[in-house]
Amino acid sequence: MKLLKIGITLLLAAVGIASGSPNVVLFLVDDLGWMDLGCQGSKYYQTPNIDALAKSGVRFTNAYAACAVCSPTRAAILTGKYPARLMLTQWLPAGRWNAQKNRRREGRFVRSLPLEEITIAEALRDAGYTTWHIGKWHLGGAPFSLPQHHGFNVNIAGDDHGAPGSYFYPFKGTWRIPTTPHKASKQAFSGGKEGDYLTDVLSAAAVNLIRKHDQEKPFFLYFPFYNVHTPLQGKKDKVDRYAAIPKSKRQGTPDYAAMVESVDEGVGKVMASLRELNLLENTLVIFTSDNGGFARATTHGPLRANKGSHYEGGIRVPLIMAGAGVLNPDRTSTIPATSSDLYPTILETTGLSPKSHQHLDGISLTGILTKKASPDRKSIFWHYPHYNRHPSSAPVSIIRQGPWKLIEFLETDTIELYNLAADLGESKDLANAQPKRAAELRAELHAWKTTVGADPMKPNPEYQAP
Repeated sequence: MKLLKIGITLLLAAVGIASGSPNVVLFLVDDLGWMDLGCQGSKYYQTPNIDALAKSGVRFTNAYAACAVCSPTRAAILTGKYPARLMLTQWLPAGRWNAQKNRRREGRFVRSLPLEEITIAEALRDAGYTTWHIGKWHLGGAPFSLPQHHGFNVNIAGDDHGAPGSYFYPFKGTWRIPTTPHKASKQAFSGGKEGDYLTDVLSAAAVNLIRKHDQEKPFFLYFPFYNVHTPLQGKKDKVDRYAAIPKSKRQGTPDYAAMVESVDEGVGKVMASLRELNLLENTLVIFTSDNGGFARATTHGPLRANKGSHYEGGIRVPLIMAGAGVLNPDRTSTIPATSSDLYPTILETTGLSPKSHQHLDGISLTGILTKKASPDRKSIFWHYPHYNRHPSSAPVSIIRQGPWKLIEFLETDTIELYNLAADLGESKDLANAQPKRAAELRAELHAWKTTVGADPMKPNPEYQAP
């Protein structure tokens, strides 16, 4: 037995990992708002398992999604790059632009995650990790842009669709293709049985993979929930419980609240399996969201706006890190963080060398987890040269630097400037009061767009003024 363990250790070292290298679990919730957890301040949503995760780790209170819609954020997480650098700046397949109604032509964007990108899954797999994808993909489809084409050994329920046909068995439904009269059929998962709820089924699949895994080899579980994206469908017992709460005390719809609770239960089941197998201390667990909450499902106060908008309610998201590499838990950090930071953070925590040529825009947050150092970052950027139909949405480019946030509106060539430290709700535009600061930030924003090759919007000759 001793010789066998020595042999395993040598084999692991040969493929680039050391015996005992930490596992990684990355939970990504779809459309979960910044205030939609108990640990974030909600008195309505019931999230005891996620709250416990936050208490066992570090909660980032200034964390951001790379975009106000889903696909670009997912690409940023997997590649360590800003969506503008990837030229994947819009949800897929998109289709909200209107030739007669929109003043500008949208920026160009790719329709799937480029195969040339070395994803975090590929980096970990090539270092000897077993890699699993369970849930929503939404970064392309067959025949060449599914999770298995981007570094995952196992893909369960990941396809080109951004939402399931239904959260209830057999998980089928239809979807109207934007700007066309056509409909597409979709089915997120082909297994299950009558009465099954998708989130429960996928959580059980994650637990099954963990329990059956050879613990001598580390694993990476990427679990992007379909919840809490539309269709808003919760389990009846949960929906009824939230519906019994007076409307004046609700933060969101009962269906949405039930879906949040099902996510929490899924997180709890995965964490329980890690605990039972004595893997908690050797597993880095990350929990976050891809953008703000859906406007008709939940409220975002004190933040302004919602999913689809690049005001704080559309891009500020929960971010929790716990487990391996985290010292002195039950902490919060005000350091601004963004989706592309997860890639280098995972590499450093697992003891792997950085891939600086790949995660060009992400910085490691490991220093915050270990309390050794704060990351060296001056600014965070966004570029969204597109239209969508969510409230308060607009084509924008943005820079956040310290407490300052400058928004450049690409259709009107106007700007807004906010001091988030004094005005989290973005209620007081300071662009006219602080013209020098606004000009400096705008110049830095333009320089960044040139550096990453951000695709511009152009005049639309087909536009018909009302």
